[in-house]
Amino acid sequence: MESVWSKTCSISKRESLKRDIQTEIAVIGAGMAGILTAYYLQKAGKKVVVLEAARIASGQTRNTTAKITSLHGMIYRELTDSLGEERARLYGQANEEAVAEYKRLIEEQKISCDFEEQDAYIYSESRKDMEQEALAAENLGLPAQLITDLKLPVPFQAAVRFSHQAQFHPLKFIKEISESLTIYENSMAKEVEDHVVKTDEGSVRADQIIFACHFPFINFPGMYFAKMHQERSYVIALEQAGHINGMAIGQGEHPYSFRNYKQLLFVGGENHRTGENTEGGRYHALKMRAKEWFPESREAACWSAQDCMTGDHVPYIGQYAAGKPDWYVATGFGKWGMTHSMVSALLLRDLILGKENPYAEVFDPGRFSMENIPEMAGEGGQAVKGLVRRIFQIPDETVKELEADHGGIVELDGEKAGVYKDKEGNVYAVDIRCPHMGCQLEWNPDEKSWDCPCHGSRFDYQGNLISNPAQEGIAHE
Repeated sequence: MESVWSKTCSISKRESLKRDIQTEIAVIGAGMAGILTAYYLQKAGKKVVVLEAARIASGQTRNTTAKITSLHGMIYRELTDSLGEERARLYGQANEEAVAEYKRLIEEQKISCDFEEQDAYIYSESRKDMEQEALAAENLGLPAQLITDLKLPVPFQAAVRFSHQAQFHPLKFIKEISESLTIYENSMAKEVEDHVVKTDEGSVRADQIIFACHFPFINFPGMYFAKMHQERSYVIALEQAGHINGMAIGQGEHPYSFRNYKQLLFVGGENHRTGENTEGGRYHALKMRAKEWFPESREAACWSAQDCMTGDHVPYIGQYAAGKPDWYVATGFGKWGMTHSMVSALLLRDLILGKENPYAEVFDPGRFSMENIPEMAGEGGQAVKGLVRRIFQIPDETVKELEADHGGIVELDGEKAGVYKDKEGNVYAVDIRCPHMGCQLEWNPDEKSWDCPCHGSRFDYQGNLISNPAQEGIAHE
């Protein structure tokens, strides 16, 4: 399962870090947020080093649907109610400026990345919801308009259009802007102590450190594990499915998204919290929908994405935690990682350079209000549930009873273990304890992976780490 972006663009390899070095800024993570932040800081005259656990853009960036937009679902009415009109306006304005900055940068640097200006839409079967969202967005100065004439294969009553948004090829873009940066690949940051980032074979001493690694792996201070969870979503790319006029996403219990790339149509959906897909069938459901909507189409690719979700739907961008004035973070982008990556880069650049930025307070990781309490309680409850399952849940099966090409938690040699049995009957056993904070992992049959329902770490069926916040694999002893 490989995204269209990965299939159509390769990025040259970089060496790994094998010595101790010193710099002004160390950026952990070479995805879109990390690369953009490093790019703007280097343009400002700073000496920057980027550390990447695997390859450039090998994490969430390669699996995005690559929409550049300030339309973030049904958010502006909610933000106006929860944050107040002024902060909601600043949130929208920051993202509108991010869209404009992408366009400026791509034109100025003549970056060939299939950039296209497109309108963005959210559609719903509730006209009332769309009317209220359009009004809220318009009141905040956003380019919103209520419409009813959108070409979609799904039923809807109305939609909200944001004009002059954009889409692009993220890997072609990142390939060009990363060329001048000092990046060490296959150099996972294992520890961070004060101003030193340690990898397996080297270290970086820096004046400031930026965590742009999707989900921060340092639990204390910061406690991001208590303020976010992760969700997965699925995408198929179709040939001969026609064109959607713009980029569209649905509102409701089972929302679907649509956007074109050249002659392909991307259809996305089947979202769920990471670690809560033991029944599987997500790709199958999406493919059945595509067959219903576009009977003449043919599948060209399929892949999945993972997103960090905050309780108030606003990312955490700024100082990592109180008492760590030289640590910075960019996380919690929801499903809008490309736009929020640019917001992060511009905001973090200004904070590190000591410049005033009107959006700092809106995205401040240290913000807290009464609205955060249910989210923190919910994430804490999810973690407790995961720990209880690991300690007290008794497996229903033994390895012998497990069907071929299936995975599950079974009894193995008198102990509880996670096992995948391949089509030939070979058994792959793993420790079902997530090394991040000890929650019980759950089998994801759609992707043959072990996923953590607490904080979203993922591992392949052999126990190798796929994505953080865990920092190591889960080999069975």
